[in-house]
Amino acid sequence: MGVRIAIDTGGTFTDVVAIDEATGAMQAVKTPSTPSDPSIGLLNGVERVFADGDGDPSDMTMLLHGSTVATNAVLEHKFAGLGLVVTKGFRHLIEIARQSVPDGYGNSFFWVKPPRLVPLDLVREVPGRMKFDGSELEAINEAETLKAVGELVEDGVTCIAVCLLHSYANDAHEKKIGALISKHFPDVFVSLSSVVLPEYREYERAMTTLIDVLVKPYCKTYLQSAADELRQQSGDMPFLIMQSNGGVVKHSTAGERPVTMLLSGPAAGILGAIHMAKLAGYDDILTSDVGGTSTDVSIIENQTPMYTSASMVENYPVKTPMLDIVTVGSGGGSIAWTDPYGNLKVGPQSAGADPGPICYGKGGTQPTVTDAAIVLGRLPTALIGGEIQLDLASAQKAYAALGKQHGMSAEEVASGVLEISAVNQVFGIRQVTTTRGRDPGKYAMVAFGGAGGLFATEVADFLGIKTIISPPNPGNLCALGLHVSDVRRDYIRTMVRRQSTANVQEITDNWDELAREGIADIRAEGIAEDKIRLVHVADVRYFGEGHEVQVTIPQDIEGEAAIEYMWKQFHEVHDQTFGFHYEGEQDVELVNLRIQAVGEQHRPEIGMDSVGGTTAKPASSRKAYWKDTGWVDCPIFDRTSLAVDQLVEGPAVIEEYGSTVVVPTGWSAKADVYGNLILNVAGGVAK
Repeated sequence: MGVRIAIDTGGTFTDVVAIDEATGAMQAVKTPSTPSDPSIGLLNGVERVFADGDGDPSDMTMLLHGSTVATNAVLEHKFAGLGLVVTKGFRHLIEIARQSVPDGYGNSFFWVKPPRLVPLDLVREVPGRMKFDGSELEAINEAETLKAVGELVEDGVTCIAVCLLHSYANDAHEKKIGALISKHFPDVFVSLSSVVLPEYREYERAMTTLIDVLVKPYCKTYLQSAADELRQQSGDMPFLIMQSNGGVVKHSTAGERPVTMLLSGPAAGILGAIHMAKLAGYDDILTSDVGGTSTDVSIIENQTPMYTSASMVENYPVKTPMLDIVTVGSGGGSIAWTDPYGNLKVGPQSAGADPGPICYGKGGTQPTVTDAAIVLGRLPTALIGGEIQLDLASAQKAYAALGKQHGMSAEEVASGVLEISAVNQVFGIRQVTTTRGRDPGKYAMVAFGGAGGLFATEVADFLGIKTIISPPNPGNLCALGLHVSDVRRDYIRTMVRRQSTANVQEITDNWDELAREGIADIRAEGIAEDKIRLVHVADVRYFGEGHEVQVTIPQDIEGEAAIEYMWKQFHEVHDQTFGFHYEGEQDVELVNLRIQAVGEQHRPEIGMDSVGGTTAKPASSRKAYWKDTGWVDCPIFDRTSLAVDQLVEGPAVIEEYGSTVVVPTGWSAKADVYGNLILNVAGGVAK
């Protein structure tokens, strides 16, 4: 028994949750992130856990880590030193891209293509060609390949992506080029598309491979640096990294394919939300992770998150298995501004961590959502246990000026800013609910992140949601989610076969081959075979369609019965997705076979509070502004002092180390034995 530590590195703060495996006691701390070298912030987080002298790093039995480092590298356009090697005749692969235009063709006149990850002068063609079935049409020319790579290196390229035609069907040529680069240019980082994404559609495969090699120097270097230091402090304990698919792998594995870390932090948050909601007795939930710049939302049904195989990082397509997360530009740092037509807007621009909101006193000059919250009395004058002192007077001055533009008082315009910010989040939630035929009012909402509890009730009111769950230490929930994750690896094989002519045994054999690979890799992560679970998934479409839907095979169906189920179930999935099907009218086409290999990890028990206790009284009070009632005296409660089942009627504010939960009139809050706050609207059903 020892201490398990989970660390989630964000752009501003590094969040840490440590759990004592013997007692279940949980400790949550925050420390500033160090973007120049994320390993420093990670190690500082470990140091903070043992800062009180109760134990030392040698007591650590496992470190789990999630990070936004990969995403930030793309968002900050750190494209220098990037090169691309393609099949001869396909030099303009990423220039041509796709014909689709964001926001529809009505935007085609105004839309400008985003900066290319690789300019045309840093793309090189090499002779050699595979056919679609994997047979060799033309052999690789080693001399021409080395000449092309040498030219890229002379031009300052330090990271090379290799994406050859039909390498998903036969990876021999790409592997040969990778070996040549490693032998003759050992200091160059290389990513092969047949390793990163062995799937057809060259453009998406090339872009995903480019992003993988782009972030490889950042991720691989800092992960290895952290691993070396941790080994000196704690020995050879497991150092596991969260992936976008909601599973963890060894740090060395993640460093080889860092593109899988793009949504590492938000994915961990979803796992933490599912775990705490399950303890609270809720199976169907919506998650709302509100940070400083954005809000990440998702939908969970029967404690199971939804997955996708395609996403966008800024304007760049990425294809890798990941949790289905929708992001909107609404957070605590979102800037309130007036457009040229005199309309009040909030975001998507953000003050970020530097200079941050005006009330942080770090040079910020534009009013933000956080500034609005302190002007309205929703926030205290200090955050993070007093580490951040807030400047109320400067925030009031900024909102007085903004209000003057709109003929409103400072508190009226600040209230409007919170309402607009809530509406922005509502749009994100509707993308995962109403647009998919779900009624958001039938779900409980888990609100977390540093700003998750500030206006969760306003979001809920817009959507008809009657129950909100605020987990303990909501600002650190992503770190908690790391503790309840499993080891997971995803495998894919493109195999285009029509139902009318498909060989059932061929499909079964290929699925079995992927399954064996998955079991071997999970065992290599230190998981016993009896703890490994395989999920069979197929990408299927009607013949003639350009996009597929995923069909998941139940665990108890195997062999030929699984193939038959796939063909039959596809029609129902297609109907659920698009509202129609062509069963009996159109041939069905298999495109990709997938295997999700999951290795179950031990989950530490979270300590429970004893039922009962002394009912806590308000620690203080302050005036807070509410749209319907104006300024009222509002009781302020210390969340850690609330007794189990103690009912707090709104209006009230509940404060803790890293977050604030606002309970308006018409809502109530009650703490459960696991530290969750369950908020219910008047007339809602409490659990």
